[in-house]
Amino acid sequence: MTSDVGAQIITKAKEMGAAAAGIASVESLKQSPSHRILDLKTGLEIPGFGGIRWPAGARSALVIAVSHPEHRPELDWWDIKSAPGNRVLIRINRELSVWIRETFGIQTHPLLYAVENGGTFLKDAAVLAGLGCIGKNNLLVTPEFGPRVRLRAMLLESQLTPTGPIPFDPCDGCEEFCREACPQNAFETTALSSAEAGMDTLPGRDGRFSRARCEIQMENDIDDSQADRVEMALFEADLEEVNQTAIRIKYCRRCEFACPVGS
Repeated sequence: MTSDVGAQIITKAKEMGAAAAGIASVESLKQSPSHRILDLKTGLEIPGFGGIRWPAGARSALVIAVSHPEHRPELDWWDIKSAPGNRVLIRINRELSVWIRETFGIQTHPLLYAVENGGTFLKDAAVLAGLGCIGKNNLLVTPEFGPRVRLRAMLLESQLTPTGPIPFDPCDGCEEFCREACPQNAFETTALSSAEAGMDTLPGRDGRFSRARCEIQMENDIDDSQADRVEMALFEADLEEVNQTAIRIKYCRRCEFACPVGS
């Protein structure tokens, strides 16, 4: 397959509502930092997770992103199913999958979000697809939107030309506003060193990221959530199913909003 096919797919993804899209090689993705760390048994692996099952014919990963700006907080309010912004991603992934199969005859494998449920490491895939870099907040940081994006991916049974990585590093010399903003001090100590991992690319760039502390804040956010009547006008018009009444969980996004990139 030519690079032109990949370019057409990326253009179509944006026409369907993606803010950004890119293509990564599956073989490169299998060797990405998160996948390698998962195999090291360092304590950072996902409890009870047996590993990613790759479809035999998968050759490329298509990553799409939607913007979740600070002035649209409702896109990130989670109810019993997911968040409105996530539903947009699901819809784009579903419709784009059909279009790719019908237009190019390429078999697709739309992925679920969580790795343990059949997904892949989306931030690593996004970096390899040229959408941005991993920041000191351990989030994907994009040139256009900073870390205020959400991701989804699918695997393609075709070897398309990768669109990344790109030479982009806004964290070099930054004052680490994101780390200062964390209410749980998740970046306070080193959770994984280069010596332990055998590589220099680590969570939070230098290994100073505690998933456990971040999860404490997420549990607090769940405890603080209340049942609210959902205002239908807040959601995108193409969303098909939204509960009239739902628990809206407003997860902490302080490290996102503190980042000056793309703001």
